[in-house]
Amino acid sequence: MSSNNVLSQLTFTKRVAKRAQYEAFEFSLTTRGVRVRNTSHTKPADHEYLVTVHNGIPIACECPADARYDGACKHRVGVAIRTPLLQAATDHSLVADGGTQIENKPETHVEDSDSDQPEDCDCAGLGGFPCWPCVRSGRRDLPEE
Repeated sequence: MSSNNVLSQLTFTKRVAKRAQYEAFEFSLTTRGVRVRNTSHTKPADHEYLVTVHNGIPIACECPADARYDGACKHRVGVAIRTPLLQAATDHSLVADGGTQIENKPETHVEDSDSDQPEDCDCAGLGGFPCWPCVRSGRRDLPEE
């Protein structure tokens, strides 16, 4: 499901959409969903919430705004607009819910060799985190929590 299709499933204001794009969010994938930390605040740990993803849609967030206001909060929209993150959360959720796990392939990605890297590989600049093309192709796995 593309980001536009996901966004069409959510109701949100223009203000929420803008904040979802420009606020300094950090994301981590967990067995329960996507943990979103807003590092725009002076105490980011006080602004960390779990977004639950079901069938490729961010359906809930632990933040006060998601419970208080109609429509999706900035954390849910923030997950929805980041297609690789949403796809990873969806895949992870399927496995956690008893779906079929994709066979773990041994890591064959070698940063020095151009022959086995996808053309759009950016692994070298990500501090040990794999780029999406390498994850998608099975060359590298997303790190566990």
